[in-house]
Amino acid sequence: MADVTTLRRAIVASLPGETSCFGAAPDLKHLYVPPAHIKALRLDCNLVIGARGVGKSMWTKALGSASLRAALGSSVPELDSTEVSIGFAETSCINQYPDAETFAHLLKSGISAYDVWRSIVTRWLAGVLQTKIPSGSWDETAIWLKENPESLARLMQKINQHFVNESRFGLIVFDALDRSSHDWRTMDQIVRDLLRTVLWLKSFSKLSAKVFLREDQFERTVTDFPDASKLLATRAELTWAPHDLHGLLWQTLINGPNYHGQQLRDIYCSLLGTPPEESAGRCLLSENIKRDTPAQRTLFEKLAGPWMGRDKRRGVPYVWSVSHLADGKRRTSPRSFLAAIRQAAEDSLERYPDHPVALHYESIKRGIQKASEIRVNEMAEDYPWVRIFMSPLSGLTVPCDYSAILERWQENFPVGPNSATNTDRLPPQHVALEWDGIREDLIRLGVFDVKKDNRIDMPDLYRVGFGLGRRGGVKPKD
Repeated sequence: MADVTTLRRAIVASLPGETSCFGAAPDLKHLYVPPAHIKALRLDCNLVIGARGVGKSMWTKALGSASLRAALGSSVPELDSTEVSIGFAETSCINQYPDAETFAHLLKSGISAYDVWRSIVTRWLAGVLQTKIPSGSWDETAIWLKENPESLARLMQKINQHFVNESRFGLIVFDALDRSSHDWRTMDQIVRDLLRTVLWLKSFSKLSAKVFLREDQFERTVTDFPDASKLLATRAELTWAPHDLHGLLWQTLINGPNYHGQQLRDIYCSLLGTPPEESAGRCLLSENIKRDTPAQRTLFEKLAGPWMGRDKRRGVPYVWSVSHLADGKRRTSPRSFLAAIRQAAEDSLERYPDHPVALHYESIKRGIQKASEIRVNEMAEDYPWVRIFMSPLSGLTVPCDYSAILERWQENFPVGPNSATNTDRLPPQHVALEWDGIREDLIRLGVFDVKKDNRIDMPDLYRVGFGLGRRGGVKPKD
């Protein structure tokens, strides 16, 4: 068995660092499918809803990768016989789909978002059949399909029959739709017309589409069109239960590099009595380590010990490490969890060389600080206005009355919230309601939490990163 210093180094080497691209397709060895995500990956699921950091972009990239689809085949067998195209994503690919500026130009020139989306689908399918259609520009393709409905219908029938003959499916995936417009009303129409396009594809037996949407996009009036219920019936939500996060942790650890991974596999084997199964060059967890079982808890206790202090009054690390990384809606993202554990191992190496287990409980608390910093940066990527309105609140202690927050906002933005939201990203949804609208949007995002006495509280995940205090809580970084 590895000594505690070797174990800490193995954890650091095996978990992704701060600069890792979490939105990228995962390394095959780290590909992990929580049971709750299987429905979202099936072809009959057209609409997938998820908060920031739950895996929307990761699954988009995984579905677009032939090697990762093959690995997913054990969980979703139909993916083995599916050809996939990406219809919109964070990464620009002008030959596959228009970028935000091109999309805006098309809409301004009178082309509907519905025809833009159908143009994206049609170009992909024409390419599969090696059939030529006008494609010198997105304007050309959109005008052609608008003016040639019969030719389009024949092309769609022909491509569907092609997939029937090949005993295969065709799937087109859409993600990062918040990047398609900077205006909420335009965004609503873009999303609504995309969902209409998905409904259009559902009339073909071998063709389907999958749309990954942020929660705030889905909550708007994007499904107020005929037969939208057919899409809503397929909806899945990407969530990570605590046991899913612990499963991901061990999937990542046992596939660590070189001797580091071997040290962690030795621990896995010593506690479970059997080594992890190997398949296609990677190690896989047994089923009982994917769920909240005594075995899963025992594995984490081996790393972090039984208590978050000298006795049980301070809590259990297995539970504490997840719950203190949750947002106001009690959800913890995988990136936050892995970042906190990696930081805890690094901190334990530096500060507690003689501690008997790998993760000192004080280091786990400092891991929350690091995860909070990362989460705040993530939030700023999707919602730049959040950092703008949270910065003046630094130094406040929560829970506090809303009036204390309002006072700081009014002092820093005397003209109102509209004066501070001129970014190239979507503004707050309810900015028209002034400061009450900002408060409502922060609650919806899980940054604020409202207590029974109506005071505003904040989960540690955001409170620490934004520099607010709490009596007895994890302290913000100096």
